[in-house]
Amino acid sequence: MSRKKKILFHSNHCKAFTGFGKNSKNILKYLQSTGKYEIIEAANGFPKSHTPLSKMPWKCIGTLPNDQSRINELNKDPNLARAAAYGAETIDEIIKEVKPDIYIGAEDIWAFNEYWNRKWWNKINCMIWTTLDSEPILPLAVSAASHIKHYYGWASFAEREMKKLGHDHFKTLHGAVDRKNFFRGTDESRLNLRKKHKIDSNCFLIGFVFRNQLRKSVPNLLDGFKMFKDQNPSVNSKLLLHTHWDEGWDIPRLIEEKGIDNFDILTTYYCEKCKTYEIKPYSGQKLDCKNCGSKESQSTTNVKHGVSESQLNEIYNLMDVYCHPFTSGGQELPIQEAKLCELITLVTNYSCGEDQCTAESGGFALDWAEYREPGTQFIKASTYPASICKQLNKIHKMKPQKRKEIGKKARKFVIENYSTEAIGKQLEEIIDEMDFTEWDFDFSEKPRNPDYDPPQINSDSDWLIDIYKNILMMDVDPSIDQGHKHWMSQIKKGLSRPEVLKYFKNVASKENAKINSEINFDDLLDDEGQDKRIAVVMPGSAGDVLWVNSLLSNLKELYPEHNIYFITKKTFFPFIEDHPAVHKLIPHTDQMDSLLLLEGSMKHSGYFDVAYLPNIGTQRILNYTHNGKDKIQFDIYDK
Repeated sequence: MSRKKKILFHSNHCKAFTGFGKNSKNILKYLQSTGKYEIIEAANGFPKSHTPLSKMPWKCIGTLPNDQSRINELNKDPNLARAAAYGAETIDEIIKEVKPDIYIGAEDIWAFNEYWNRKWWNKINCMIWTTLDSEPILPLAVSAASHIKHYYGWASFAEREMKKLGHDHFKTLHGAVDRKNFFRGTDESRLNLRKKHKIDSNCFLIGFVFRNQLRKSVPNLLDGFKMFKDQNPSVNSKLLLHTHWDEGWDIPRLIEEKGIDNFDILTTYYCEKCKTYEIKPYSGQKLDCKNCGSKESQSTTNVKHGVSESQLNEIYNLMDVYCHPFTSGGQELPIQEAKLCELITLVTNYSCGEDQCTAESGGFALDWAEYREPGTQFIKASTYPASICKQLNKIHKMKPQKRKEIGKKARKFVIENYSTEAIGKQLEEIIDEMDFTEWDFDFSEKPRNPDYDPPQINSDSDWLIDIYKNILMMDVDPSIDQGHKHWMSQIKKGLSRPEVLKYFKNVASKENAKINSEINFDDLLDDEGQDKRIAVVMPGSAGDVLWVNSLLSNLKELYPEHNIYFITKKTFFPFIEDHPAVHKLIPHTDQMDSLLLLEGSMKHSGYFDVAYLPNIGTQRILNYTHNGKDKIQFDIYDK
């Protein structure tokens, strides 16, 4: 029987009010609709066994650990916490559980840092679909290119820059936008919406839909809007900022500083009780809802409590023009949503904005000045307020029929290049060219090294890089790595190196315990059907391994029908790997010091007929009871 290709799609949860979340929803719905694939969603931001995820139309698994104590421990280091938020703690477990033919990771590139060193990478079809937003391209994205066979970005500028660096396999695949949810309403319906929200029919309404991040150029937009107001004092104009006012920019303070009338700046309030929205000037958070009467239920829209797609479509239909100034961006989905509503879009002509302000896209370019981001030295754009004002004047003076013609062109551009149907079809073709995966590879993970003691290193930065690499087995870039920056800050505040080292060693020990607890002897033993096996455990030192090595010939003579597995640290493999009595060497982990695991007990069978643990000689750890078995001799010294 033919089977469906199994796809593991790893990104923001498809119900998250984020760009990645929206893309996940659109793509997963499209792939599910084809009926060709078995879909599994790996949803960032939720615990692995989060109950509501079971109600999705496809299998959905959270990527955070279920253990809250583990999360609390990770939160002590921003680097580890961020990696865990992107699924680094659980992705191996999910891969082993799901056994996909294809893995698609759709996030910022640092979400997948070091994935290419994991045991399953490129043994299954691995695709990274990431947003790159600045020049020069992030070094991590460049260094990762040689490890990623199927590598895609969301904007054409990234493909251009990557190909300049010789990575010709990097291609553009835009994020998917659902065109069914966004469209221009009739003139009558648009007027009725304005009446509902007490916006005059003759008001020239400029809109901006955005997450209130510092890379969204709110100060520049306010300056450009004020210039427009000053040049057109008789024009009734307002600016609608659809965002959350409690993060990012302090918008009320900016409005006051720039001398703008607060009533000229509108925003979206959303009631988490009755799920309705209201457009009005900002007046704080936790307001009473006039619609349902609930107390303190209304706040500015945010990623947790926000408007539906149909409500957002209404908000776009309130606008006369859409303006999106930013320092850089991966794609900026609101621009395409606005175009689908047949709005002319004003976009900073940099990064992904280059795709959005061409004549065929129905967009107009906003000019900008270059500045460099501290630390990374990325090129960033500071949009000229004068350019914003100039383009607003152009649109305001434009005849209504001309606006409609450009708006229709904008919608056509998005349908052809960004719609779920267009992007879904491209992704479907990519998937169909990939082969099925044969699941016959080793999943064992590289252990951490809590025993490592760093050499004397004068630079605190270099010392941190060294312990990340040699204790946690992580390569970090100090210019962008949040964990490295966190510990540098703590050291500058007086935290001693021994205290930092203790934390790293504790984390390494706990991660090793997790790795050890997941060991599967079925993957390590290569004599299926054999019930006569002996395990000899001697992790080290070199002298002890050589001592046991001298006894193995006697052991094999006594029990010629048994396969002997020698368990030691990989460091000592050369001391014993050529011994003719040894069937196979197995890397030692702490879990293998358990006699009951190796031999089993009266309640469950073990992996070995008998196990010798001469490295352990205490009553605390069993190494001699052998469950009362009397199957073979235990004295290997008498021959």
